Amino acid sequence: MKKEKEDWSRLYHKTLKGIEAMINVQRIVKDMKMVEEMNITITEMERTILMASINNQTVNTMNIIQISEDL
Repeated sequence: MKKEKEDWSRLYHKTLKGIEAMINVQRIVKDMKMVEEMNITITEMERTILMASINNQTVNTMNIIQISEDL
């Protein structure tokens, strides 16, 4: 009886360790997805800032040309 109880106890702890490992893998995957989403957002922000900078340079160039023509 004692041996059977020890076997069940070992099986129970082994099962808990397996479940814990699966939970850890799920957390890692979730974190990876969050990082991927953040990287996409950052890339989109960089594109927006770059486009704004290019547009600003174009406007500044046009203004300088217009000022020099007016002079």
